[in-house]
Amino acid sequence: MLIVVSPAKSLDFESPLPTKKSSEPTMLDDAEALVEVMAKLSPAELSKMMSISESLGLLNFERFNEWERPFTPENARPALLAFNGDTYQGLDAANTFSERDFTHAQKTLRILSGLYGVLRPLDLIQPYRLEMGSKVKTDKGDTLYAYWGQRITDALNADIDASPGPKVVINCASNEYFGSIDTDALDAPVITPSFLDAKDGGDYKMVSFFAKRARGAMAGWLIKNRISSRKAITEFDSMGYCFDPERSSPDNPVFLRDY
Repeated sequence: MLIVVSPAKSLDFESPLPTKKSSEPTMLDDAEALVEVMAKLSPAELSKMMSISESLGLLNFERFNEWERPFTPENARPALLAFNGDTYQGLDAANTFSERDFTHAQKTLRILSGLYGVLRPLDLIQPYRLEMGSKVKTDKGDTLYAYWGQRITDALNADIDASPGPKVVINCASNEYFGSIDTDALDAPVITPSFLDAKDGGDYKMVSFFAKRARGAMAGWLIKNRISSRKAITEFDSMGYCFDPERSSPDNPVFLRDY
């Protein structure tokens, strides 16, 4: 069983680390080649490409130009503990994972990244911002989807074979990032959970902020409880969500919450 999640724009490179474990990204050579392309762009070009402010354009210009190997615990941080967006706040690894949880996550959780391709939780990364949907011109095409091609899918297939439990991918990523995977070439079925909320008795709908946190909470729940069957996924009940069999299908379990 392999869980995939998106990265986050918000980063945390300051708080104490709950584990000393770390690893090196498996696609670091590809990331370095991409950094060389990005470092040639001006702050204004980066701002325009990623639709960000001038100050953020300058920040990421500095990040790409300061990016260097080798990665060490002194100049980099494990990906799972570096990303700090809604999904990662829902996952809450820093406060709830044991050393054994980090070890299990290394086998079962993958983070899709515009810069690093595929990351394991303990893979060291340096600060960056580069959304998968960015139109970056390289010798492989005009987008990051073209740059990564089949390499992300190939890497996931290898990880699926090595992961414990049944051959299945739990998709807790956004459409932007999951779009980097060739699902026709994926050696496992995909299960994509949906999280819907209703306020004051209204209709249930997906609320992005809540759904991101719920996807992270599910990823953390799967890891900490060593879930190893497709059926057991429906037992998820964190953050007040409950499985709704009537709205669900085998590949799309739906969870509802009233707030």
